[in-house]
Amino acid sequence: MTAFEQHHHPLTRRRFLRRMASGLVVVTGGAMLLNRMDNVAFAEALTLTPWQTQGPFYPDKLPLDTDNDLLIINKNITAAVGTVTHLSGRVLDARGEPVSGAVVEIWQVDNNGAYLHSQDYNARRDANFQGYGRFETGKTGQYRFRTVKPVPYPGRTPHIHMKVLKGERELLTTQLYVQGHPRNERDGVLRGIRDARQRASVILPFTPIPGSKISEVAARFDIVLGETPQT
Repeated sequence: MTAFEQHHHPLTRRRFLRRMASGLVVVTGGAMLLNRMDNVAFAEALTLTPWQTQGPFYPDKLPLDTDNDLLIINKNITAAVGTVTHLSGRVLDARGEPVSGAVVEIWQVDNNGAYLHSQDYNARRDANFQGYGRFETGKTGQYRFRTVKPVPYPGRTPHIHMKVLKGERELLTTQLYVQGHPRNERDGVLRGIRDARQRASVILPFTPIPGSKISEVAARFDIVLGETPQT
């Protein structure tokens, strides 16, 4: 075979497969690189959820019922008063990976502005409102609660307290707020979040649920932890 023929010899099946394999490595490697770049870009785009004060009214005595439905206490048939709110989201680490096995706690005032706490002397406390709940995340980091839409009380705009724990370790304590509420601009705790992106990340739309006959609303809040939890 001449040099010309060797140079222009048709591809054999073996040579074709070898070239395909080589190209596959390039394509696969490129896809992996793009995926890594996407993951890095996603992680950089995440806004870390800011730490905020726990406040004085974390329950000093937990209720007998501590599940994720704050509207019904144990087997009571009377529900708490207020706008029914479905709060959900995910717990993520700083890289955007879901955190499983984390316990998310929430506590808040009832529709009368009263906490479940011995030092809150609001005599109008709704005895049918649980006041506190917790939920353990699964492999997707998802959590969910059914509660009432928060209302203001003296000195504060409406908010829900949240805490994230893993084992005995506290990973985050924060608060979330109602988008568009006029008291937000005057609330010292909310305004104390200096980073504008972090401040915006905890102000949520409470969106009416289409077709709900009782005017339910939904809010989604993804919690982004500032460090990777230890397993």
